[in-house]
Amino acid sequence: MHTTPLPRPVRTPRIALVGDRSPHVRSHVRVPVLLDALAERDGLALDAYWIPTPDAAADGAVTGFDAVWVLPGSPYASEAGALAAIRSAREDGVPFLGTCGGFQHTLLEYARNVCGLERAAHAENDPAADPGDLLVAPLACSLVGHEGVVRVSPGSLAERALGAERTSERYHCAYGPGTRHLDTLSAHGLRFTGADEEGGVRIAELPSHPFFLATLFQPELAGDGTRPHPLVRALAVAATEHAAG
Repeated sequence: MHTTPLPRPVRTPRIALVGDRSPHVRSHVRVPVLLDALAERDGLALDAYWIPTPDAAADGAVTGFDAVWVLPGSPYASEAGALAAIRSAREDGVPFLGTCGGFQHTLLEYARNVCGLERAAHAENDPAADPGDLLVAPLACSLVGHEGVVRVSPGSLAERALGAERTSERYHCAYGPGTRHLDTLSAHGLRFTGADEEGGVRIAELPSHPFFLATLFQPELAGDGTRPHPLVRALAVAATEHAAG
């Protein structure tokens, strides 16, 4: 819970919702409910713009926003667009959240553009990729419709936002990070700060960034949407601070 008064933004914070919007993707349907709840319950009004992944590939597509959220719904119409939005938020210090497919592509962007793993691949996007290049692979057990415990590293951004070191979260995915290249990502500064009870990576963050967080689970699906998940609220707080800065 954010306890200090927020700086007053000079304008309504703008958030880019990157994804190929569909009424058949539950998280896409949930987002407007969350935005209304953030404004009504928490006084965190956000001016939201949906950006389809093909449009996100254009130079400057997310420039000028106060937050970027790469939402579920993969395979995206444009892998390049999703990666470009993530890279822009990372390099420009813009508050960022990636959930489910957004988490998977966050790892992919970091591997290719920071770690030099240019052949790093996502099995859903490139099923013919060499197994040695797979950074995101099919999960041994699908997490579609699954709910499970996530243990969070003390002192991490995720722990501060959640206010707890243990949380129960909802998933809707069949792909997740393999283990082959995770040490390389860690060596280049990405922190893995949440894991399930079997040790599978579920949260990644970038300590060198003002707010950069990605989760394999979908916080937007918590409850009925009338009480935004703490990680969604934390993104809104970060966007408000960015607009005020």
